[in-house]
Amino acid sequence: MKKTFFLAFILLVLAHVSMAQNNTYTKEVYVSGIDTLLYRLLLPENFDPAKKYPVLFFLHGAGERGNNNEAQLTHGSKLFQSEQMRKDFPAIVVFPQCPTNDFWSNVKFRNTGDRFDFQAGGEPGKAMKLLTGLVEDFRDLKYAEKDQFYVGGLSMGGMGTLELLRRKPKVFAAAFAICGGDNIENAKTYKKVPLWFFHGEKDNVVPVEKSKVVVAELQRLRAKDVKLTLYPEAGHNSWDAAFAEPGLLPWLFGHEK
Repeated sequence: MKKTFFLAFILLVLAHVSMAQNNTYTKEVYVSGIDTLLYRLLLPENFDPAKKYPVLFFLHGAGERGNNNEAQLTHGSKLFQSEQMRKDFPAIVVFPQCPTNDFWSNVKFRNTGDRFDFQAGGEPGKAMKLLTGLVEDFRDLKYAEKDQFYVGGLSMGGMGTLELLRRKPKVFAAAFAICGGDNIENAKTYKKVPLWFFHGEKDNVVPVEKSKVVVAELQRLRAKDVKLTLYPEAGHNSWDAAFAEPGLLPWLFGHEK
């Protein structure tokens, strides 16, 4: 009986690796106590657990929240499945999904005026707490290159990227934030992390100033490496232009701790 169970387990693991190698994001679940965080996982082609690989976390926007473990792949997943990525930057790619009634970053919302009230400090929300646990789990993997952990995201995920950086400033080698934002008081915690910001100047959901003020503060703090790319004609979907930037992947994976 035990041998049968062990054989079934081995076959399941091999099937999991085979699916991931077949350019497929497999469905996974991170469990911490009674709480769970759904995520999708893409392993490099010809994955070899004896080797070490960079690890990239990508955080989706508010519209992709849920519990179907699918919607978070709407934006960005094709970029990381691209031939260039798979060939030139073989990496482990993780797409967690934030639950419907949660938010990656520590922000309060107003009904009038400035919609976003980013908090300075404070405890992480449930989704962010689970995400930091997931990050630590991946850091424990023997085939994860600890000097090459990266994070990026768009909209709510861009905000979450900065939130995760201030929670784990010593973990990530570089990051990118698309149409995100943060309280400038938090910038000092991640000023040593190379960061590339992207934003559409006609964004009527998350105003471009939300990126500009954080970049200005990082520059004032003499941040290690901070970039800002603005798209004059882009609205909130500036991620389309950001994903098309030929220098994004080389810049990101060119950094190590």
